Amino acid sequence: MNRKLILSGFLLIMLFINCYKLEGQAVFSPNKWMEYMEEMVVDNENAEEVENLFNDLSYLTDHPFELNHVAEEDLRKLPFLSDRQVENILAYRKTYGKMLSIYELKHVKELDFHTIELLLPFVYIGEKMVEKRPISVYNLLKYGLNEFQIRYDRGFQQKEGYAWQPDSVVEKFPNRQYLGEPFYHSLRYTFTFDDRLQAGFVAEKDAGEPFWNSHNKGYDYYSFHFLLKDIKWLKTLAAGDYKISFGQGLAINQDFTPGRNNIVTQAERRTYGFRRHFSTNENDYFRGVAATVAIKNIDVSLFYSRRRLDAAITDSSSVSSIQTNGLHRLPRELEKRRVLPMNTFGGNIRYATPHVCVGLTALTYSFGKFHIEPSPKAYNVFYFRGNHNTNVSVDYLLKNRFIKFYGETAISRNKKIATLNALQLTPVSYLSFLLLHRYYDKGYQAFFGNAFSQNSSVQNEQGVYLGMQFTPFPYWKIAAYADVFHFPWSKYGVDAPSSGNEYMVQVDFTQVENFSCYLRYKYKEKEKNVTLPGKVTSSTLPYQQHRVRLQMQYKIVSVQMKTSLEGTTYHEKPEEPGKGIMLSQQVSWKPKNIPFGFDLFGGIFHTNDYNTRLTLYEKNILYAFYIPSFYGSGYRLSATFRWDIARNLSLSAKLANTHYTDRDRIGTELEEIAGNNKTDINALIRWKF
Repeated sequence: MNRKLILSGFLLIMLFINCYKLEGQAVFSPNKWMEYMEEMVVDNENAEEVENLFNDLSYLTDHPFELNHVAEEDLRKLPFLSDRQVENILAYRKTYGKMLSIYELKHVKELDFHTIELLLPFVYIGEKMVEKRPISVYNLLKYGLNEFQIRYDRGFQQKEGYAWQPDSVVEKFPNRQYLGEPFYHSLRYTFTFDDRLQAGFVAEKDAGEPFWNSHNKGYDYYSFHFLLKDIKWLKTLAAGDYKISFGQGLAINQDFTPGRNNIVTQAERRTYGFRRHFSTNENDYFRGVAATVAIKNIDVSLFYSRRRLDAAITDSSSVSSIQTNGLHRLPRELEKRRVLPMNTFGGNIRYATPHVCVGLTALTYSFGKFHIEPSPKAYNVFYFRGNHNTNVSVDYLLKNRFIKFYGETAISRNKKIATLNALQLTPVSYLSFLLLHRYYDKGYQAFFGNAFSQNSSVQNEQGVYLGMQFTPFPYWKIAAYADVFHFPWSKYGVDAPSSGNEYMVQVDFTQVENFSCYLRYKYKEKEKNVTLPGKVTSSTLPYQQHRVRLQMQYKIVSVQMKTSLEGTTYHEKPEEPGKGIMLSQQVSWKPKNIPFGFDLFGGIFHTNDYNTRLTLYEKNILYAFYIPSFYGSGYRLSATFRWDIARNLSLSAKLANTHYTDRDRIGTELEEIAGNNKTDINALIRWKF
């Protein structure tokens, strides 16, 4: 309890300091884009999707764009920039010539302080443009950049799955003990040349997976990629592992889905075509070859992929489920490892001008001799069953300076439809609206579908989303959205058709000379199965959730500070409302002339249960994304540092501890820790040459 009181006092002192001495200069935070990632992940069910985006943006911060020569296509890779903002940056450059300082961005129309903070880590001002060099052995050897990373993670406390057990027990119950070592380890290597040639590999083992014993030799997961871009008429050539994004995600898209976050008027999926797969995500990628050919305003893309998926096979030809977590720590998980072949081929034809875009996407995929046959349940009546499927879609976009209309309509092999259409209005620079409608038939089936939705799949959903962003005065911004939705068929955990709604309003204040802060309120109502007292069967009843968050960011001398206070309530009748609250403080220090920097994080939390859990972004080592959830009572402390040992050699490390005051065991089953402390260490060495 004394430690808890000390931590509370520390956090309150930091909050008190905010009311006094603030440095009188611009508070540009180099980590602002990471907070943008935090906003995205809170309500996103696909954490791997968010991690992919984090890896992509992390790479771009290490390889920023030269602002005076950056192309529109490159700026559109930054999801927080709207089309208008991209156009205005290019228009400013065309009107006034080369920018002499990065701070000229404040003169660009529609770029507020918040957006500039997000943009700064991704751009710089260079002396002159480097002409594209021919791809030759000499140039590759002289100008190519190599990067090698080694990562190691481990927990200090022993988990139940690693505890020693007699051989007789292991033989009788083989799934009670992990087969491998209790550490995570990965290798990454990449070679880049002028952003036109990328090649590399990834190797990884998760904690609990065997690295070198009788069950496995070497890493559990390997990935290789080769990407060539912008060679005359050949726009893209990909070999090995790659990702695909076309349209709004109704047929296929493996990028992050923007949606319900504080940038409320940006829900459009941008078409990136083929990109390399350079992450430890073992699920969302293709393995094969792909190419895009550009003929004036028309892009023609074709791809082929063959890879093996993890699956539960019930007999010689039936598959009951596909496993997507990539874990192979137990005999039952190893039995599912890469047993299901999947062949996919398809393509896209896209016509694009500055004001009109139309694309046609078609793909088909099959599973060899196997048939997908999930166990019959009420909620999965309309799930895909069979050996192969086909998706065809048309996506479209029309825009001018004030109005943008975009959408996509798709059909699956069973002739069921999904459609998404949106209208974005920007009548003046300080006001914008977005109206989005979606209709996903309960029978529509798309294995690679990934679009704007409340569900994790593009199926069984109808809804209308309205977003508004308003900048009424200098330094102030108001953002709000409303999402009303309906599920025509039952879902997992909901035995009847259900409905819901979600609302959010956020007020930002950003005064360049002092500090920035925001206050956000979010409300969500959905339905779920509830068993009432005295009843045997469950009923479908609504539950409500309220979230409020206040965050302040400021600078004291050369130290960046961030203070956050968040509260939540969860009400499920006839139970009493659950409550949760968390106060946290982050301190960052990175001096200009010393090759060392650190981030300290401290947070104290108290919640009633898992439904009132609180999620908060926490700084991690390079290229690692981490947003933990906290429930119960306790506190969290972490320290992250980066040391640039030499010009091209750096070490990042993190030590973190979570202490619970309301339990003597953490986790469940094989992940259970005997005790109330959980301590982890993460380390990464990066060598660039």
